[in-house]
Amino acid sequence: MDMEKLKGYIENSATIERDELPLRFFESLIMYGLSVDLIETGRVICSFKVPPRLLNGGNYLHGGVTATLVDLVSSAAIYTVGATFPGTSVEINVSFLDAAFADEEIEIEAKTLRVGKAVAVLSVELRKKNTGKIIAQGRHTKYLPVPSKM
Repeated sequence: MDMEKLKGYIENSATIERDELPLRFFESLIMYGLSVDLIETGRVICSFKVPPRLLNGGNYLHGGVTATLVDLVSSAAIYTVGATFPGTSVEINVSFLDAAFADEEIEIEAKTLRVGKAVAVLSVELRKKNTGKIIAQGRHTKYLPVPSKM
């Protein structure tokens, strides 16, 4: 592989000049269009139609987007059990099982497996809404800061 060509691909794959994007732009880019279908204690279900802006070179939902959805939707589930802060990611694991294509409706279900004093463990499943076929499964471990006693 030509190293200069690879370097050019990595450094020039975006057309954004300098650092002109708004704060937390990444979350907005991915979460735009997401709707909440259900919120209950220990569980959040969201859905959205896969927009073309989130596709990879193979024309299906980008793996980084899937991992970000695991992160953000599972973090929301922590609030359903009374947490006041979503914590800090310690580990995220995603198993990619199928592809989601443009305009396909998907459902993201996050469940709290355990929320303790210092650690939360959550599971997330992304499914095709019309068939229930699993696209990806994720597990997210988060550190929850212990409140100060001062």
